[in-house]
Amino acid sequence: MERKYSFQYTECDSTGSRWRVAVPRSPGACSHLPPPARGADCSFSCAAGEFLEMSSQQCTPCAAGSYSLGSGLRFDQWDAIPAGFTSLASYMEPGPPGEDGQACNNSSWTPRGVYLESNRDDCTVSLIYAVHLEKQGSVSFTYQYPDNNIFFEFYVQNEQCQEMVQADDQKWITVTSNGDWETHTVNLRSGTNILYWRTTGILVGRKMVKPVLLRNIQIEGVAYTSECFPCRPGWFSPVLGSSSCQPCPRSTSSRKGASVCDPCPPHHYSHEGWAECKVKPPCSQEDYFQIHTPCDSEGKTQVMYRWMEPRICVEGAVELPPSGAREPCPPCNPGYYNTNDSTCFPCPPGTHSEGTLSLACTACPAGTEPVSGYEYRWWNVLPSNMKTSCFNVGNSKCDDMNGWEVAGDHVRSGAGGTDNDYLILNLRVPGFRVPTSLAGMTGSEFGRITFNFETICSSDCELYFMMDVNRKSTTVVESWEGSQKRQSYTHIMTRNASVSFTWAFQRTTQALDTRRLAADLVKLYSVSVTNAVGGVASGCRACALQAAAAAAAAGSSCVPCPPGFYIDQGTNRCRECPAGTHLAGRHTYGQEACVACGPASRSDKEHSLCFSDCSFSLTADNRSLTFDLSALSAMATLTIGPSFTSKGTKYLHLFNLGLCGHQGKRAAVCSDNVTDLSSKEEGDPPPFVNSVTSFICQSTIIPADGRGFRTALSSQSISLADTFLGATVDSVLGGVNAKPQQFPKKSTDLPDIHFFYRSSQATASCDQGRSSVITVRCNPGKPGQGELSVPSSCPAGTCDGCTFHFLWESVSACPLCTEDDFHKIEGACRRGLQETLYVWNEPKLCSQGAALPARSSAPCEAIALWLKVGLGGGAFVAVLLVSLTCYFWKKNKRLEYKYSRLVMSANRECELPAADSCALTEGEEPEDDVVYAQKPTLLGKLRAIAHKQQEEGDSSESVQLKSSQSERWVWG
Repeated sequence: MERKYSFQYTECDSTGSRWRVAVPRSPGACSHLPPPARGADCSFSCAAGEFLEMSSQQCTPCAAGSYSLGSGLRFDQWDAIPAGFTSLASYMEPGPPGEDGQACNNSSWTPRGVYLESNRDDCTVSLIYAVHLEKQGSVSFTYQYPDNNIFFEFYVQNEQCQEMVQADDQKWITVTSNGDWETHTVNLRSGTNILYWRTTGILVGRKMVKPVLLRNIQIEGVAYTSECFPCRPGWFSPVLGSSSCQPCPRSTSSRKGASVCDPCPPHHYSHEGWAECKVKPPCSQEDYFQIHTPCDSEGKTQVMYRWMEPRICVEGAVELPPSGAREPCPPCNPGYYNTNDSTCFPCPPGTHSEGTLSLACTACPAGTEPVSGYEYRWWNVLPSNMKTSCFNVGNSKCDDMNGWEVAGDHVRSGAGGTDNDYLILNLRVPGFRVPTSLAGMTGSEFGRITFNFETICSSDCELYFMMDVNRKSTTVVESWEGSQKRQSYTHIMTRNASVSFTWAFQRTTQALDTRRLAADLVKLYSVSVTNAVGGVASGCRACALQAAAAAAAAGSSCVPCPPGFYIDQGTNRCRECPAGTHLAGRHTYGQEACVACGPASRSDKEHSLCFSDCSFSLTADNRSLTFDLSALSAMATLTIGPSFTSKGTKYLHLFNLGLCGHQGKRAAVCSDNVTDLSSKEEGDPPPFVNSVTSFICQSTIIPADGRGFRTALSSQSISLADTFLGATVDSVLGGVNAKPQQFPKKSTDLPDIHFFYRSSQATASCDQGRSSVITVRCNPGKPGQGELSVPSSCPAGTCDGCTFHFLWESVSACPLCTEDDFHKIEGACRRGLQETLYVWNEPKLCSQGAALPARSSAPCEAIALWLKVGLGGGAFVAVLLVSLTCYFWKKNKRLEYKYSRLVMSANRECELPAADSCALTEGEEPEDDVVYAQKPTLLGKLRAIAHKQQEEGDSSESVQLKSSQSERWVWG
């Protein structure tokens, strides 16, 4: 009979004591209650598998079908969110007016039976649980975190909502491989602890992220538990005092609190951990799969069919097809040879084979070395370094199945248990070893993997290509959705490390417990890995020889060339690449391996890459222009945004640019500051997937404001330019178009300089890799490093996702100043000094270079030389005119005197005697003064002289004679 009351403890007092009191189950029924009794000590707790029986205040073992953690709590049933848990969606950023502010209302953690699933969108959703610990304890949880495009953090607050101090490796959770479950544990302090599991998806134009999954949350440090927890349906505990329950095996089921599992009825089935059995459906074509048998002693194979296990269908409707005819086995892969029993074996070190029907491997000739790696073209059996598996996050019914099956000329995805299973194929590479002939190359490529594939899908299938470096974290390198035509993909390894490559195929992302899409599959035709440690050789490569060995020919050994050297074809000796060239591709044989750098670029000392020395020269309008761009050589940053996702998440595009290359090295670095933080160990180099070094790189930034993060979050770092093609004023170089028309027109006549770059890493959308162009423009109004911008028509810097364009305007991009860029101005002569100064031509379109000469002064005279010469000449002319005037005036006076005497003589004798001369004789002086009745003017005299000269040469002349009495003309 159930008691009408229950026992509870009061709060602990300052001495650590408490009382046990009876509390009625019905309000108001306070009679006949037992009196309070002193309770057990506050720090008292029971062991795992026991609970505190309040009547006796003694620890009692749990009954069969139930379990207890003693002083802990466990949550492993997720049919609904357990009591005490809260799922809270945060509003990230206040959207523009008029937008729906409730965009994240439907985002939450969702129970999926055996696990709890986070949101898949770009909202921030927190799972919150508050617990009071009487002593120091801990919290641990099992999780799956397969996608680094979602931020997953766990942190603890106290009752004042103050965040507990946690190391980054405790706050940020490690990314897991697809299908792997990891456990994370954090110590807790006594008192109230508020636990937060918070996720934030970063879609930013990408497809939906994969959610975080939680299961088996366990908390230690509670004082006691007053009851045991029943086993959930499909699980059982067969003995007393259990601390956990076990899943029921296949073909059995159980109800809640079961101590034993019940077998399924006939023609029914169940998988491990099922709460009930289901009726077996009739068999269909989706219940069997095709296999290729291994080669027999006669070199034959055949196609056979097998029922999928465990078998969950009833025979009758469909039967297994008959086995196919025996056919010749596929040939051996390159680097393998065939034996009499049709088994392929790897070639010994130092030998090679083309595969096919080779019966033996051949040693590499003198002056060559084997080209080691993996090259799989034929698929009769799965290679020894490849494994296949099947995984489903919701159940384990495909764990024993093959995820992929060999099929002769390809390997294909298997049937799986359900349509949302992950079908996994894994290739393990222990490391990379660069061949001796390539040891002198200092580039960043250690090896590469290339595979050829196609997908055939009728639903939302997806193929993931992933990489796990040094067994620390798995990162999705690339993914493809839906049907994809046959194509090749190449990924370059830029770090020598142990790598596990994984292909994971999922027919649908919907949680369906059915198998209706068995015809959807992926075919992998070939896989090639270069420079792999432990690989086999499919051919030989020329190498350099020592001097003595080259003369001896046979028995010679290969030696590495120094960095920047190629192998001479005639002598097999190492020769340094010419200046201005770099070793391109993945060979060093022949001088053609040294490829010339592009315009306005030079090679580094090791001839491993080309870069700009930040100088540029050209001739325009019969004038030589020299540019010094060293002020722009440091890494520059351009932030574009903000942009908002459909859920209101604000994000920015961050570009880091290294225009020239710092002393021959790529200067731009982009890093992810969240993912894989817990994988860092003391003394380890920076994680492979967290940092990108390039000429230009890009990151997606989630600002700290409004999100509750202490710092901004950086993710999705990619390289946009790891090779410098050259710099030129032309708009096209190496197939890359600068498209200057995308930017505003220039305000000057100076040409723009285009810096061209390329990234060789191919992507699903950019099969030739990405390319970038930085257009450098002189702008006197942009001091210092100036200003970076992107085309207004492509606000993310790119319109097609493959080619990025940037405009860099700065006064430092103007040509160096010369004497043609300024002119001289001379001042007036003041107080015997004249000042001279120099000013820039306007507008000033140059920087640095020649400086303006200093202002100067020089002695000068008040009257200028030209003025002196003018005044002197004028004075001379004036003196000459005065002298001539005086001369002619005096001579005229003498003539007047002569005429006057003649006139007077004529008046006396009434006749005009002939004159011997009109002039005075030598020594003769005028005796009388002449008296005129009318004195002639100077003008009149000059006219008379002129008239006389006009009539000179005539037979007669006229003289105007004047007397005091009358006037008349006398002709003679």
